[in-house]
Amino acid sequence: MALMHVNFFSDVLGMSMDMDVILPQQTKGQIGMEGKAESGQYKTMYLLHGMSDDQTTWQRRTSIERYVSKLGIAVVMPTTHLGFYTDTVYGMRYWTFISEELPCICREFFPRMSQRKEDTLAAGLSMGGYGAWKLGLRASDTFGAAASLSGALDIVEDYKRNVKEQTRVLPLFQGIFGSETDLEGSDNDIFALADKLAASAAAEEELPRLYAWCGTQDFLYEGNIRAWKHVKKLGYDLTCSESEGDHQWKYWDEKIKDVLCWWLDTDVDLDLD
Repeated sequence: MALMHVNFFSDVLGMSMDMDVILPQQTKGQIGMEGKAESGQYKTMYLLHGMSDDQTTWQRRTSIERYVSKLGIAVVMPTTHLGFYTDTVYGMRYWTFISEELPCICREFFPRMSQRKEDTLAAGLSMGGYGAWKLGLRASDTFGAAASLSGALDIVEDYKRNVKEQTRVLPLFQGIFGSETDLEGSDNDIFALADKLAASAAAEEELPRLYAWCGTQDFLYEGNIRAWKHVKKLGYDLTCSESEGDHQWKYWDEKIKDVLCWWLDTDVDLDLD
């Protein structure tokens, strides 16, 4: 595999941004790892970070590069700061950046990245899980599938909880989403997005495939259950699971392998010897 650290300018955000990109490379001489690459276009996973993280975190806390070395896919890991993948009230257009500008930039820089939605996955954890499902539901022409690990999928209830408890996160939410009333039913509300897309899709094939996992001790667990029930009721192709666990990396490192196998429909053993 090739790992690239890319600093580039975003016209949408008006500032320099960073992303780390893993590209397939056919190798046989690496000790402990053999890389796989095929001719043609690469399937691409956009792998999103959580609130406390940046573009480096998936590499630092998981073995993502070794997992995908067996699969021959590209991985894009962008930084999006604490913007919740949203065009914020305070004026930063993180949604437009992640959903429109970034895929265009990546495909310009790396022309072998496929432009087919069937070959493009959005995945992430926590805040990034919210961002991933939002990409699947609101930018389904680009992202044919979306996977959430411990995602903040019921963002409206999360907002209400922060209001009730007057947490330190509340001013951040207000700057991003506006008021509670502004958020509920908007294009930043996963439930409303799922309703809108299901109502407008001419056939089930037009709906994105969805995946989710959450630990039963996670503070976001109840919100996940509500979101899963909602999209199932609307007819989405959802693969979801729960197991013992809370909000930490030892679970996400393990579950990202399940995401990859689900998306690629493969039974390749991604466990490391």
